[in-house]
Amino acid sequence: MFIFVPPSETKAFPSDAAPADLGSLALPELAPTREALRDALVRLCRGPAAKAREALGLSEGQSGESEHNREIANAPAAPAADVYTGVLYDALDLPTLRQRGVILDHVLIFSGLWGVVRPGDRIPHYRCSAGVKLPGAGSVSTAWRKALRDPLAGHVGADLVVDLRSGAYAGLWTPGANAVTVRVLHEREVNGVVKRTVVSHFNKATKGRLARSLLESGQRPRKPEEFAELVRGFGYTVEQGPAGTRPNAPTALDIVVSEL
Repeated sequence: MFIFVPPSETKAFPSDAAPADLGSLALPELAPTREALRDALVRLCRGPAAKAREALGLSEGQSGESEHNREIANAPAAPAADVYTGVLYDALDLPTLRQRGVILDHVLIFSGLWGVVRPGDRIPHYRCSAGVKLPGAGSVSTAWRKALRDPLAGHVGADLVVDLRSGAYAGLWTPGANAVTVRVLHEREVNGVVKRTVVSHFNKATKGRLARSLLESGQRPRKPEEFAELVRGFGYTVEQGPAGTRPNAPTALDIVVSEL
C-alpha cells in the first residue's frame, strides 16, 4: 500500500544543515527534472521581483519566499517530515511516527518542485506550487506528468494506492483501478435539514488523521474494499463516492464527519 499526500504551502526553515542531494530523493531518476525546475526557479527569483511574485502567485508581503528561492540550491535541508507543516501535517505528525519507528517510506508527498519525496528525504524550504509556469521550463505540472509517468508506475506496481491528494497535485500522476480516492464531507444540520459540504479544514485534518491511523495500524490492505473495511474499523463513516468516468478509474470513497 502506498499513501499519496499533497505538500503544504506553509513550511519550516531548516537551519545549520547541508543542502539537498537531489539524487538521494525518492525515484533518483527524476533528478534531472528536479534540477532543471530548481534552476529555472532560481533564475526567475533572481530576476525582477514583481515578475517572480506574479509567476509564483505571491503577494508583496510574501516577497521573502521569492528571496529564499534565489539561494535554494545551497539552502539548508531537512527531512520532508519536518519541513511540511499546516493542518494536514499537524494531524499526521510524521516526526512523532518516525521517532516511534513507524515505517514511512510508502508515504509519498507530491511536490511542484521535487515531484515526489518520502518523509525522510531531505529538502529545503521552497515556494513553487504545481500550478506554476517557470520561464524556460514551462508548466511544472506538465513537466511532472511526463517525468513521473513510468518511474512511479514501476515503483507502485500492483500495490493499492490510497490517494489523499487534491487540486493540481492529483493531476501529476493518475493511479489505476487498484486505488482509492477520498473525499471528506462535513455533515451538519441547518434549520432542520441535514447538509453535507466539503470544508477545507475538515478535509485536511481528517485526511491527516486517516493517514496516521493507517500508518499506526501496521495494516497493508491490498484492495479498495479491504481499505474501506479497515477505515470503518477506525470509527469513520465510509460511503461510496461518485463513480469515475474513465476506464480503470480508482474507487471513490466519501468519509463523513460531523466534528473535528
